[in-house]
Amino acid sequence: MKVTLERKNDAYWFHGTGKNPVPIPVDNGENGASPMELLLMSVGGCSAVDIVTILTKQKQEITSYKIEVTGERKEVAQAKPFAAMHVNIYLDGKIIPARAKKAADLSFQKYCSVSLTLEPQVPITYDVHVNGEKID
Repeated sequence: MKVTLERKNDAYWFHGTGKNPVPIPVDNGENGASPMELLLMSVGGCSAVDIVTILTKQKQEITSYKIEVTGERKEVAQAKPFAAMHVNIYLDGKIIPARAKKAADLSFQKYCSVSLTLEPQVPITYDVHVNGEKID
């Protein structure tokens, strides 16, 4: 796997591309996503793909999907890495809540390469909400 970042101005603005040539704007958060925001998006995106795949195979009908990922940071010398992350998954549709919870469990514990890369250095917790109700 390989990505490329190409500088687009005389400051911090880059375009990142991977296998798909669609550019992703990256900078210090002014004109694109910051690298730390991209890391949060990567956790959310990886999990979202897993969960949609699992639920679709189970014939669950997803009418909307939203995921929010928050990161708690800590000071380490001059850097501020993530100390922990929390994910809120919001699903609507004809979905059996236990299946949504199981899909999230499988994603974060078995399938999501991004989360598994970060664990255990950065603990990731998550909550699943189906049709407005938090699933325990």
